Amino acid sequence: MPLTTEQQQRYARHIALGGVGAAGQAKLLRAKVLLIGVGGLGSPAALYLAAAGVGTIGLADADAVSLSNLQRQVIHTTADLGRPKALSAGDAMRAINPDVTVNAHRLFVTAANILPLLADYDFVLDCTDTFAAKFLINDACVLAGKPFSHAGILRFGGQLMTYAPGRGAPCYRCVFAAPPPAGQAAEPPAGPIGALPGVIGSLQAMEAIKYITGQGELLLGCLLTYDALKTEFRKIKLPRRTDCAACGGASENFA
Repeated sequence: MPLTTEQQQRYARHIALGGVGAAGQAKLLRAKVLLIGVGGLGSPAALYLAAAGVGTIGLADADAVSLSNLQRQVIHTTADLGRPKALSAGDAMRAINPDVTVNAHRLFVTAANILPLLADYDFVLDCTDTFAAKFLINDACVLAGKPFSHAGILRFGGQLMTYAPGRGAPCYRCVFAAPPPAGQAAEPPAGPIGALPGVIGSLQAMEAIKYITGQGELLLGCLLTYDALKTEFRKIKLPRRTDCAACGGASENFA
């Protein structure tokens, strides 16, 4: 469908941008992206995807907004305290761009519900903060053939990588193999610094936009790390493991 006059004005900078244009904007409007977690990473990612005109955005989060969230979770406000994050975030996204359809999935992902949840989406953002959730999302996306962006943050640093099926790139489990032993993955006592998830979450949104529009190079086969104190990015090449339990032919182990 051709863009309306209002859409032509709203997305004028995209339309004028070489490599995106009206065709790329139409791809964004047709796209469906799922964010799992609407906290520090999910906040900037959701805002930028909505502003960019991604047509359908799913928000999977069963948590409610608390006062300590507001230091970094910029999609929520003081007036949202106690509200479900998926609903609070959805309101903020629609306020930016009424073009966007927001699906609020008020749940925590589990092995029982994640595959049906992924089915309706083209790209997934892992915006969670636990190892268990990250391995679950990776294994489910590999099994379902869904591309996704992984990201993690801790204190003053962050990292992200992208997996896309059929492109020979390693998945998250190729790199990290398994969650750390129980007792070694406790929540850190401090951090992250408030602006850090804004940097990493925005990069996740950029990965989704590049994938949808077919522009640029995705973070396939590499891990991008960011040290906020040194203002330093590093790109580390990652090999794919042929014995990976997720993408190396043993995906039937998902449970």
